[in-house]
Amino acid sequence: MKIAYSPCPNDTFVFHAWAHGLIPSAPKLDVTFADIDITNNLATKPNNLDVLKISYAALPWVLSEYALLPCGGALGRGCGPLVLTKGEIKEAAELTGRRVAVPSERSTAYLLFRLWAAQNIPRGVEIVVMPFHEIMPAVRDGKIDAGLVIHEARFTYQTYQLNMLQDLGSWWEADTNLPIPLGAIIARRSLDLPAITDWIRSSVDYAWANPKASEDYILCHAQEMSMDVAQAHINLYVNEFTRNLGDEGYEAVFSLLGRAADEGLVPKFDLNALRL
Repeated sequence: MKIAYSPCPNDTFVFHAWAHGLIPSAPKLDVTFADIDITNNLATKPNNLDVLKISYAALPWVLSEYALLPCGGALGRGCGPLVLTKGEIKEAAELTGRRVAVPSERSTAYLLFRLWAAQNIPRGVEIVVMPFHEIMPAVRDGKIDAGLVIHEARFTYQTYQLNMLQDLGSWWEADTNLPIPLGAIIARRSLDLPAITDWIRSSVDYAWANPKASEDYILCHAQEMSMDVAQAHINLYVNEFTRNLGDEGYEAVFSLLGRAADEGLVPKFDLNALRL
C-alpha cells in the first residue's frame, strides 16, 4: 500500500509500527516522505498513492476521490499555528500592508490566518509563500515582516529572537470552544476504509504501548531535532483525536470548513461527505 506522510515526529511516531511490519494482517507500506504542502498538491492531481496526510484545509478539493479517515491525523488544543514578528510589530492591525510568509496556500495554518485576519486586519497583508524552514530566519533577518509557523517552531522560535504576535489555535479555541483541526489522513474511497482505519489505530496503540520503539525512526527523519524536542512535538500533536476523531473532532472539522466555505475561502461542499 502506497502512503505519503511527513517526516515530522508525530507522523513517524503514529506510523512506525505499520511501516515496520508490526501490525498483524496489515499490508506492507511503501512510504513516501513529503511535507504537507507537497501532499496537499499531490492529492489534487493524478497519483498512485493510496493514503496521504494532508491539511484539513485541503479536504474540500479532494473529497470526490478520497475519504477522511477518523484517525491518524493531528487535531487538538494548544497546538495551533503562530504568527511571529521581530518585536517592533505588537498589534495585529500593524500588519496591514506588510509582508507575511506562509508555508502553503492550502494549509490549515493559512486558512486559520485568513479567518483571523478578516477580523483583525481588514485592509489585508501581502502574502509570501515560503518553505517552512526558511520562515523564521527570514523574519529574524528582516526579509519579511511576519511569519506563520507550525509544528516544532512552537518550541524554537525564541532562539531566533522572535516574538509571538498571535497563537491562532488559542484564538480559534476562544472563538469556537473547539479543538483545532490541522492534519488529516485520507484514503482512496475505492479501498477497504474500515480495514485501513483499524490498521492505523493499531499503529497508534502500538506507539503508545511502546514509546521507545520508534525513537530511531523518528530521529532518522526529524531535521536537526533532539529527542526532547521531538517528544514535545509528539505530546502536542498525538492525542485522543489521533486515535478517534469522535463527535467533538468532527464538530471541529465541520466548523472550520463550514466557516471557510461560507467565507469563500474553500469550495462549497456537502459536509456529510466528511464522515465515512
